[in-house]
Parts: sequence; C-alpha cells; structure tokens
Amino acid sequence: MTTTRELALAGLFLCLKDNVPDAEVLRNAPLPTKVPDAGLIIVRDGDVGEPEVTLSPTRYHYMHQAEIEALVQEAEQPVRDEALDSLLRSIGETLALNLNLNGAVDYLHIGSPEFLSETTSGAPTIKAAVVPVYLEYTTTNPLI
Repeated sequence: MTTTRELALAGLFLCLKDNVPDAEVLRNAPLPTKVPDAGLIIVRDGDVGEPEVTLSPTRYHYMHQAEIEALVQEAEQPVRDEALDSLLRSIGETLALNLNLNGAVDYLHIGSPEFLSETTSGAPTIKAAVVPVYLEYTTTNPLI
C-alpha cells in the first residue's frame, strides 16, 4: 500500500509528466550538465514539515512543501529567458488545471520562483527556477 505522502508526490510528478509533454520530467534526479532542448523539470520531495493534528479521530494535516526545478540551456540570454518563462508558464497552467492532482491531495498551491544561473565550461549557460509547491493532504498516521 502506497503512503499518502508518496501518492501526493507521485501525483505531482505524473501531472507534470503527462501534461508538459515537450520537457523531460524527472524526480529527485541529480542536476545535469546538459539540459534537453525542450527543458527539464525535476520534482524534489522537499519538506513534509510538522502536521497540524486533530483528535477524535486523530488526523494529521500536512502542508508538504515539494519543489519543482525548471531548467533550460541556451547560449543567448534573451532566448534563455524566454525559454524558461515559457516552461514556467506551462507548469503553472498545468497545475492550475489540476489543483487536487486527480485526488492525490486535498489542494495544492504554488509559491514564487527563485531564479538561478549556472555556467558550465564550454557549454551554454543553464538558467533555472526553483518553485515551491505546497501539497495539502490528511492522513491517519504520519508514516502511512
């Protein structure tokens, strides 16, 4: 039996994989030195955090902060900026259409991106955004 936590994370991963078809979507992968032409999305498990607990019956209410890393690699800055903006727009539109990840979570909401650039010797610059995604779900046991 899959845990509620894993269902939520798998739901986020599958939602992006199925609905952002041009980009490669991975989960918990190491950062690459080469990004696919259409971009790369890496879903990170993030921080489960401390739940709110209600009693009788006992329920654990989580606001799990996962992360989405969106990466593009282009030689020219304007092209790189537009490619990342387009990838982020696709992610945002996809998640806005499925706020409960097909029942895997009660609700999700998206935080503001943090932007990063990484230069690699002899290769075009990688531009990335780290986007927090908050997955809200309830379980009867923090381990299941």
